[in-house]
Amino acid sequence: MSIIVLGTVALDTVKTPYGKRIEMLGGSAAHFSMSARIFTDVHLVAIVGKDFPRKYINFLKNKSVVLDSLIKTNGKTFKWEGEYKGDLNSALTKKTELGVLLEFCPRVAKHQQKIKNVFLANVDPELQLKLLECVQAPRLVGLDSMNFWIHNKRKFLLKVFKKVDIFVANDREARDLSGENNLIKAAKTLRSLGPKMVLIKKGEHGVIFYCDKFKFCLPAYPTDTVIDPTGAGDTFAGGFMGYLSTQKKLDLKAIKKAVVLGTIAASFNVEAFGMERTSKLSLKDLRARLEEFKKIVLF
Repeated sequence: MSIIVLGTVALDTVKTPYGKRIEMLGGSAAHFSMSARIFTDVHLVAIVGKDFPRKYINFLKNKSVVLDSLIKTNGKTFKWEGEYKGDLNSALTKKTELGVLLEFCPRVAKHQQKIKNVFLANVDPELQLKLLECVQAPRLVGLDSMNFWIHNKRKFLLKVFKKVDIFVANDREARDLSGENNLIKAAKTLRSLGPKMVLIKKGEHGVIFYCDKFKFCLPAYPTDTVIDPTGAGDTFAGGFMGYLSTQKKLDLKAIKKAVVLGTIAASFNVEAFGMERTSKLSLKDLRARLEEFKKIVLF
């Protein structure tokens, strides 16, 4: 089954101890698509400006990402510049140019409105609500957000919470939104706000999954090659949601495998700048690393 993702498509400038890349393809929806495409057809909803390079349009199309609802308009594409230092766990934002994001109103092509799997990647929650108005009776809806929206658009974010099945957050976001320091308590509180399932990402320390019937934790794949963590969370979400969209039954077995595959996908993401690694990923690559992971983790 297909999946539709709303989010950003950006031009990222990133510096790490391993080098610098200027205006490479980035954004929450683009990173999500690079891993979700391995499992299913991905339909991308976003906006770019007239300065957005044609090569990136061709790149996404060549990766079978459907761009029928990608808006290209006058103005400048959303741009982000950041730098990672030390353990590379967090980025120092040096510059953000919202550009055409300020005028973005999602549109969904008629033939995409009945797609049953939806992911609302990190973007203004008002836009997330508008996207949900465009789709008809979705089967599974996932949500991501960030601290900026938690602090500045909480009212709208909580409205989105009532309409989604899965909420994906990092540990800091989970604590900020729930008001709980303990992550299990945070997950319970977030569950009470609406989503049936809560995933809390802890970076190099793995992920916690929580729902009413069960909960479990999984460590991150241990890698000594961390070049650029940008988009790792979106890549995780793409692997997780991409696999789940192919499953008829969303039981413990399916959810556990989805979490594992999302974790594996994210481990590839950090090994190179931008999408240099994930754009070349195949299901065979994921399965091979999964077998390695099984030798390290018992599940």
